[in-house]
Amino acid sequence: MSLGFYVDVQRCIGCRTCQVACKDRHNLQAAGPRTRRVGSFECGTYPEVGMFHLTVSCNHCDDPACVAGCPTGAMFKSDDGTVQHVDDCCVVCRNCMITCPYGAPRFASDEPGTKMSKCTMCVDRLSEGMQPACTMSCPLRAFDFGPLDELIEKYVLSWDTRKLSQAAMETLAIVAYMQPVTRSGVASVRGVNSD
Repeated sequence: MSLGFYVDVQRCIGCRTCQVACKDRHNLQAAGPRTRRVGSFECGTYPEVGMFHLTVSCNHCDDPACVAGCPTGAMFKSDDGTVQHVDDCCVVCRNCMITCPYGAPRFASDEPGTKMSKCTMCVDRLSEGMQPACTMSCPLRAFDFGPLDELIEKYVLSWDTRKLSQAAMETLAIVAYMQPVTRSGVASVRGVNSD
């Protein structure tokens, strides 16, 4: 069973509550890394324009590039399907950060010895039968979490690989996004304040 996230970008208002909940859950300070990030994007062309917001974290890929790039095994795919990290094995080579096409592994600073942080999918909460902190915090319920097959059934998703990015096809990302639309349909997208 693969666990994953479903994100409906048509519902997200960009409030960043999920980002704050994640930082709070992992006790990350204001200037530290963000394991969940929200970006804002403009789409369409005048006069059919729109804006959407996208929440992004580790996609806990089926074939994670970060795990393949880690020389020490500090990054690993656990039995529950999540991608995890062991600080004690990390040599801070930053290969995980370089190889991840989603920018999920983050470092708080360039100081020697600074360890990597990333989304853990709140595995401790999952073991208690709770949702990850980010999904529970969303005031508009713009995204959901659960077994991927249940999310597909619940949201009537179809996996059309022609719409996946090259990175998603190579890593088999475990996240599904409802596409943003303008009145005339899906259009070109450019970032506004994403990182």
